[in-house]
Amino acid sequence: MPFIKLILADDHAMVRSGLRMLLEAQDDMEIVAEAENGQEAVEMTAVLKPDVVLMDVQMPDMNGIEATRVIKQERGLATAVLALTIYEDDQYFFEMLKAGASGYIPKRAAPDELVAAIRTVNRGEVYLFPSLAAKLVQDFVSREALPDAAPAVDEVECKLTPREREVLSLIAEGLTNPQIAPQLGISVKTVDRHRENIMRKLNLHSRVELVKFAIRRGLIDLDES
Repeated sequence: MPFIKLILADDHAMVRSGLRMLLEAQDDMEIVAEAENGQEAVEMTAVLKPDVVLMDVQMPDMNGIEATRVIKQERGLATAVLALTIYEDDQYFFEMLKAGASGYIPKRAAPDELVAAIRTVNRGEVYLFPSLAAKLVQDFVSREALPDAAPAVDEVECKLTPREREVLSLIAEGLTNPQIAPQLGISVKTVDRHRENIMRKLNLHSRVELVKFAIRRGLIDLDES
């Protein structure tokens, strides 16, 4: 099994030490470097080309938002950036996504949630902590000014099987593939296959687009989000 190569970017040495202990205990993860600020994170990423950078938002010299923007937009590096931060307010969340982050998880999250998030973004998917996924839904609703009544099922949505519609709804609510599998009584590989079929049938390319589609079709309960 190939290792997921990681860079830890956080200005607190104790945080980096704790993360290293957790992640190096995983059979599929390797810490290749640690950065104390955003500038170091950018330089190390350009040289080492890790699979994932765990990026704190607030750091000296260059913050995590700017570092993410340089890594993803200016330099166009393939490395996935996963924001790991104490901040859960809208401003930092949306700014990190806009800069190019593949995921956003609070430091209060359980260790297994962080491990799952790393594996998710390493696969090229987007990871959104459930409570933060709700923010994305509400922001989209406010921008799109959706009508009160849910749109009728149209020809596009009819392309999906009933099981694919279930998977789409759960993805849009912020659940990861390993969380969806036991809820539906199927394997993670089967969830992966359903997700690929959904994106192919609907010509969608990211988890964010799946969320937007699900909102338009009334597949998630906005009141509960």
